[in-house]
Amino acid sequence: MAVIEQRFRYEGADGTGLAGFRWSGAAKPKAVLQLAHGAGEHAGRYRGPLAPLVEAGWLIYAADHRGHGQTGGMSHLGDFGPGGAAAAVDDMAVLSRRARAENPGLPLVLLGHSMGAMFSQAYLLDHSELIDALVLSGTAGPGRIDPKTFNDGYPNPRTAYDWLSRDPAEVDAYLADPFCGINFTKESNASFAALREREATPEALAKVKAGLPIYVLVGDEDPINQKLARLTPLIDAYRAAGLGVDLKVYPGGRHEMLNETNRDEVVGDLLGWLDGTLSRRR
Repeated sequence: MAVIEQRFRYEGADGTGLAGFRWSGAAKPKAVLQLAHGAGEHAGRYRGPLAPLVEAGWLIYAADHRGHGQTGGMSHLGDFGPGGAAAAVDDMAVLSRRARAENPGLPLVLLGHSMGAMFSQAYLLDHSELIDALVLSGTAGPGRIDPKTFNDGYPNPRTAYDWLSRDPAEVDAYLADPFCGINFTKESNASFAALREREATPEALAKVKAGLPIYVLVGDEDPINQKLARLTPLIDAYRAAGLGVDLKVYPGGRHEMLNETNRDEVVGDLLGWLDGTLSRRR
């Protein structure tokens, strides 16, 4: 089934113009999935991997974050602008409200990958009332990261981005994409670092929608989570706050599980969780 793409422009809370995308199928949608992509990439990379969800009746809203893809354009890649990473999180809430308004009565699930997952962790603390469930991919808890070490755990890496996937074709596609592999400005990098270090304290989590379902999917060879050491405290904090967390760990998987060698299994598991969560909500 073909994915129908509708492109639109919308404004963030501070008036910044953003590139939005709506992916739908022929059938009437049963729910909405909102996508927040990772650092140094763009939303368009997810249209193919998430096509099975569209076929199954999920309507997808996505956007290129500030400083990325068609929002940033080639002249502003890596620059969040004056509002920094926090403004990008606010942009996500604006898109959620738009998706809600355009699809009244439909459940809304937020899916964040990597940087988008870190944004989603902050979004959870401030905007949980806008969503009915959360999916975090390629994520870890708050703390500093050093991209220079990401390939250290792999013998004889072929490229600087082998840590993304075991599939060399996916790594090569990333390298060939002019909107991928970008560098942040000094100010944008600092604002993202500050956001990454925002802790999910018991006090902050007490304000999150009670019992919110959360699905976390990661590979155990993803350098971001450091053999799950940086992920487990986050899972424990969410569960202690009464959130319904399901964790799926894929042996041998690297950072981009939606582009891994077992991507069909990963997408199938994601769809199963989404549909199961939707059925329990009724």
